[in-house]
Amino acid sequence: MGKKREHKSEYDENEYDIAPKSFKEIRATSTKKRLIIILENAQLETVKVGNKYELLSNDRHSEILKKNNRDPGSSRPDITHQCLLMLQDSPLNKNGYLQIYVHTEKNVLMEIHRQTKIPTDFDEFAELMVYLLHKNKVRASKNASTLLKVIKNPVTNYLPAGCQKILMSFSADGIKDPEELVPDNEPIAFVIGAMAHGQVKADYTEETVSINSLPLSGALTCTELCLAFEKKWTR
Repeated sequence: MGKKREHKSEYDENEYDIAPKSFKEIRATSTKKRLIIILENAQLETVKVGNKYELLSNDRHSEILKKNNRDPGSSRPDITHQCLLMLQDSPLNKNGYLQIYVHTEKNVLMEIHRQTKIPTDFDEFAELMVYLLHKNKVRASKNASTLLKVIKNPVTNYLPAGCQKILMSFSADGIKDPEELVPDNEPIAFVIGAMAHGQVKADYTEETVSINSLPLSGALTCTELCLAFEKKWTR
C-alpha cells in the first residue's frame, strides 16, 4: 500500500461529538431572540473518484450521475453553498441572532457555528463539506471552537421549547410579508428547501408560508427573511 496522502487542510481532524445539547440547555435559552434557519433536503453527498472523495455535483460528475440513472437536478450542492454564504455574511448573523442547521437528503444533520467563514470558492467549499461528511467535525485549529459538526437527528432536539416552526413553500395558501413573520422577542424557526426541484416535507412544522407570488430560490428566500428580521431586530 502506498503512503497515506496528507490532508492539506486548515481544519483539524476531531472525533464525532455524539452528545446533543441537553433539553435543559435548550429550555434555558427558549426565550432568547433568535432566527433559526433549517436548510432541508440539502444535496450534499460524496462520491469516490479515483483514490479520493469529492462532493457530488451535477456539473462535475455528469457521467457518474448518468451511469446511475440519476437526474442531474438531484445533485445541486451549489444551492446550499449560496444559502450559507448569504446567511453567514448577514448582519443578523454578525449580531448573534442567527442559528443554522443543514439537513441533507441522506439524513445527515449539521450544525453551523455563527463564526464559520464559508469559502466563497466552490472548490474550497466542496473540500470542506467532504471533510465534514467523513470526519463529522471541523475546527479552525487545535483546541479551537467547533465550526461545523454532524449531530444526531432529529433537528427538533435542538430547537427551543415552544419555538414556532414554519415551512417556506411557494405552494402555501396566500402570501405574507416577511416582516409579518418577525416576533418581538422570541425564537422562531424556518425550514427552507435547499434543492433544485420538489417540495420539502417536514412533519414537525406547524404552518406553511409563502412570501412571494413567484417561486424563490433558497438563497433569495434566506435573504428576504434576514432583511425582514434585521429591520426589526438590529436597526
